[in-house]
Amino acid sequence: MKNIFSGNIIDVINSRIFPGIIEVKNSRIIKITENNEVYDNFIIPGFIDAHLHIESSMLTPAEFAQIAVKHGTVAAVCDAHEIANILGIEGIKFMVDNAENVPFKFYFSAPSGVPTTVFETNGATINATEIETLFQNLPQIKVLGEVMNYSAVINENPEILAKIIVAHKYGKLVDGHAPGLSGKDLQKYASYGISTDHECFTQKEALEKINLGMKIQIREGSAVKNFDELIPIANEHFANCMLCSDDKHPDDLVKGHINELVKRGLKAGINLFKILQIACVNPVLHYNLDVGLLRENDFADFLIIDNLTDFNIMQTVINGNIVDENEKTLFTRQPTELINKFYTDPKTITDFEITKNSNKIDIIEAIDGQLITNKLKVSPKIIKHKIVADTENDILKIAVINRYKNEKPAVAFIKNFGLKKGAIASSVAHDSHNIIAVGTTDKELCDAVNLIIKNKGGICVVSQNESEILPLPIAGLMSDKPFLFVAEKYIELDALAKEFGSKLTAPFMTLSFMALLVIPEIKISDKGIFDSANFTLM
Repeated sequence: MKNIFSGNIIDVINSRIFPGIIEVKNSRIIKITENNEVYDNFIIPGFIDAHLHIESSMLTPAEFAQIAVKHGTVAAVCDAHEIANILGIEGIKFMVDNAENVPFKFYFSAPSGVPTTVFETNGATINATEIETLFQNLPQIKVLGEVMNYSAVINENPEILAKIIVAHKYGKLVDGHAPGLSGKDLQKYASYGISTDHECFTQKEALEKINLGMKIQIREGSAVKNFDELIPIANEHFANCMLCSDDKHPDDLVKGHINELVKRGLKAGINLFKILQIACVNPVLHYNLDVGLLRENDFADFLIIDNLTDFNIMQTVINGNIVDENEKTLFTRQPTELINKFYTDPKTITDFEITKNSNKIDIIEAIDGQLITNKLKVSPKIIKHKIVADTENDILKIAVINRYKNEKPAVAFIKNFGLKKGAIASSVAHDSHNIIAVGTTDKELCDAVNLIIKNKGGICVVSQNESEILPLPIAGLMSDKPFLFVAEKYIELDALAKEFGSKLTAPFMTLSFMALLVIPEIKISDKGIFDSANFTLM
């Protein structure tokens, strides 16, 4: 059976727009005919998220697809190292198998950093031999996942180099992750064939990496937003840029995806063909994806939109099938199995107490909208020889609890969360995903942690009078519920955290990154405060 689509066809590769008819059969475009008809709609290639951790949406791949197609996203290159740090190969296979249930084009990476460092406890290990097995057996795996431990590459750590060598052996690309890296260290890092970076914070940093042959993935996630800073480079360097969300929470995902970045790019003065090449074409060419680009014999993956300003999506087409029409998804939800690893027992209030042993303490300073932190030295608030949270100066307790076995919590202090009462906690804590919590009192901190333990995963807000949680029973990262339920519950919890005083744009997303040890300056793991600059426990 042949399907016909007509409209003003946007040929991004040849930078032209013409009225025409697209004939589709057996998932491919068999013929494109130019004509002289007048159409009031446009046909463009589908959008692609070039670097994404689906787990951050708190949705399974199949459920993520339900909302992504509404925004015109037809494919995503997904790094599953979040679930891999918990469940190893089993977690990656879960993501791949779950993704097969829906007509959306998911591609995956083989995680390079499981575990990310030896300074935290996680649930699994993936070595170079297992990376090779993934490349051999799962064609959906297109790339070696982001190499976050860039110091290991620079210092020629044999374990990470073995994974890079395996990737090159199988003709796979290597994704990068090197915030702030420059000069000779960056040159050495790039020399190992590391092809992308999504961690640029400045145009200067991005241009240095482009000059070394790397592609820049311009990121706009829930916690970290680099689009406005980096998009001007697209005027000259559009051939070397892609768009990505990296980590996008469910409330933001409901509002929009790559489509919103395309509109913002146009408003910023980027030429239509350039922004569409960045959003649609470059990821296909870079990763060699089986995604069509509106050419004869290509897969029939495209969008029908109403105009070139609002980009309202009338139809999303994947492999010739309409998968969403006027924001109504045309494929059904899929049931999913629950897999997890959560073994720690409930904690007591005394587990979170800290006895005074110094007149000054090192604390973490969170920065809104950034992964990086600062290290501050402050005089602590003391009550009965115990160091306690100081809400007047916005210095709160932060704790990380090993979820894989019974251990005493690691407890420290953090600034800029802004809570005046209560506590928030989460089992989403990059990258090992132990429990992480911030609170104004030891009791509320303990109550929030125990609520996460009781549900074997989730995000929660707790005070003396309130207790709300979004359970995440799949690896402590994802819900088994529909995306609208997850988004609405997340919005409720986000609002509650802000009602308690947080001024952060995305308090739960920022909280999750306070355990990401490979990002400077200091973070916290289940083993204690970590100096990311010197790569050592403090």
